[in-house]
Amino acid sequence: MIRSLIDWEPYRPFTVGFDSLMDRLTTIQMDAPSYPPYNIRKIDDFKYSIEVALAGFDKKNIDISYADNTLTIKSKKQDQDDKEIMHKGISQRAFTRSFCLAEDVIVNGAEFTNGMLSIQLEKIVPEEKKPKTIKIK
Repeated sequence: MIRSLIDWEPYRPFTVGFDSLMDRLTTIQMDAPSYPPYNIRKIDDFKYSIEVALAGFDKKNIDISYADNTLTIKSKKQDQDDKEIMHKGISQRAFTRSFCLAEDVIVNGAEFTNGMLSIQLEKIVPEEKKPKTIKIK
């Protein structure tokens, strides 16, 4: 856990409204298993994609949920007849992979193609917070 690495207490007197953010950061599991492998791709300033390699899985064997700013990907139990497999090198073990998302990031959808799960994310920035050019009079 990151809790042992960072002490937020010295910063609390200088921050207002960041308590929930600091608390969420301390719950991130730094020693999470490495399976399944994944990429996080920045598409532009507001769009991201999480790509998860799921060789041997079918989309019906994957659950994706989003609650309390946490995106969770889980495998469902697969019924397979492995009698004819002489060597099993493609892992299809059960997994749960979670991602902590910022409050202004939404999940736009997911695709599963050729063993690669791609989840599209977007950071929603209100007009008043977008960069503006100020004209000098």
